[in-house]
Amino acid sequence: MQKFVRVKAVAAPLPLANVDTDMIIPATYMKALTRTGLGKHLFQLLRFTEDGSERAGFILNQIACRHAQILIADRNFGCGSSREHAVWALTDFGIRCVVAPSFGDIFSGNARKNGLLLIRLPEAQCEAAREDIILAQYAPIEVDLEAQQIRLASGKVIDFDVDPYDRRILMEGLDDIGRTLRHADAIARFEASI
Repeated sequence: MQKFVRVKAVAAPLPLANVDTDMIIPATYMKALTRTGLGKHLFQLLRFTEDGSERAGFILNQIACRHAQILIADRNFGCGSSREHAVWALTDFGIRCVVAPSFGDIFSGNARKNGLLLIRLPEAQCEAAREDIILAQYAPIEVDLEAQQIRLASGKVIDFDVDPYDRRILMEGLDDIGRTLRHADAIARFEASI
């Protein structure tokens, strides 16, 4: 899993509440057993028409945000089913961080396991950040997990809190297997004793 210490990148404002996992990636595209290749179907129904052409108005289709690594979303992002593919689609597209007032519980666990940083901020702060990003013409912002700060292009700094356990595993880049392997010596000693 890729470490997350700090990321300076374009942020895409996504002021949609209740974005469920089916909006993030429809079930039709969840046949993959690997984490790669799903990014092209991220927000499929929002990004593309039925004939496959891009919807010009969708933020990730706009030139400034085609390579966004940060989403500034709205409340209840990632609600719905327990599809880990939703997180895989976001990370495969290149999204490293989602900022929103709230997230679906299962989505949050899947995000942590796959290196996607979720930052919870009050609705008013998310709205102000989205406005700031647009006024700055999508200039890169910096998300610093070590300092727990978001630095907007305007110079504004937003402090945030992340669960200390989540923060540590994201900064160390440890997935479930990586966390287990930190105890390899103890596991080997136990196996040798039985």
